[in-house]
Amino acid sequence: MENSIENNPYYRAAREYIAANDLTMLAAGRHEIDGDNLYVNIIDGELRPVEQARLEVHDRYIDVQVPLSGTESFGVRPRNECLLPDGDMDRENDIMFYKDPIETIINVKAGEVIVFPPDTAHAPLIGEGGIHKAVFKVRVC
Repeated sequence: MENSIENNPYYRAAREYIAANDLTMLAAGRHEIDGDNLYVNIIDGELRPVEQARLEVHDRYIDVQVPLSGTESFGVRPRNECLLPDGDMDRENDIMFYKDPIETIINVKAGEVIVFPPDTAHAPLIGEGGIHKAVFKVRVC
């Protein structure tokens, strides 16, 4: 994906939005920034053990995730190494799951940003307790 994310104007707009706004002040739910091209979901969720996490991928959107409280762990695996689909791509919701094992875990602290382009499978919400987070959906150009 050679620099395609950095050249994506919606990705640049998401980075600018993150830098210019206090995401902790946003209410839970969807906040449109540029219609369906760029929006952020503010989520309050429960973290789970890695054994309960599932890898997911998206075709139309890049996920830019920012934990806003505590640390969230993410399972990560290259999409082309995922061989065990758990159903078909849900085109309406732009999500597909895999049953492949999670071999790599990345810990992301509150305020840090992690980016998942379509070529990267990710398993969010790993850990203990609750999490308040922002998930930016950035349309692929």
